[in-house]
Amino acid sequence: MCFSPEADLIGGLVVGGVGVDALRHVRHRREVAIAALPVLFGVHQMIEALVWWGLDDVVPASLGNAAAWVYLVIAFALPVVVPLAILSLEPDTAKRRQIIPFIALGAAVTIVLFVDLFSGPVTAHIVARTIEYDVHLSYGGQITALYVIATCVPLLLSRNLRIRVFGILNLVAVIVLAWLMATRVISLWCAWAAVTSIVIVIHLRTDKRTGRPVAITVQP
Repeated sequence: MCFSPEADLIGGLVVGGVGVDALRHVRHRREVAIAALPVLFGVHQMIEALVWWGLDDVVPASLGNAAAWVYLVIAFALPVVVPLAILSLEPDTAKRRQIIPFIALGAAVTIVLFVDLFSGPVTAHIVARTIEYDVHLSYGGQITALYVIATCVPLLLSRNLRIRVFGILNLVAVIVLAWLMATRVISLWCAWAAVTSIVIVIHLRTDKRTGRPVAITVQP
């Protein structure tokens, strides 16, 4: 989520490009899921550009509405996608056992969000420098808190020190960005998606690993 369609589009292209580079540096299949996250983030941002343009009558409203639904489907799937990616990356058996409950939590959060998404009206409108999506969520505050826990805590459980440090920074960033969006100052989630994607690439480029790169075909 960004502050303008141009920012979403440019940010999405940049983040997606970073994701392609991340996939090029995968050396073990367990790294594929984490390397694919930047591509998902990039696509997510570009989809929101269509939402902006639909609200501004640049593209047909039907296309903008469809983009809003796809955007929310991706956003609501992240509570299970992110911990699964961290689990896949983690080689330590004990740490993997600690992460698994957060996958279950994320799956429960995603199911609740999907039920609310597909059972009620969904609208989107521009407020200040962000798009506000209206979905009638059950227990909105509690679900939001569980969403953050499911997506942030697995990073803190990693055996890798760099991932744990980033997990702490990520938690702080999520709190700050959520406050900025809630107060309608500005939305900078796209900037944090870019930072996260760059961190993933740096990790894949510099982590001490052995083996040949895994061949991955990235469709344009």
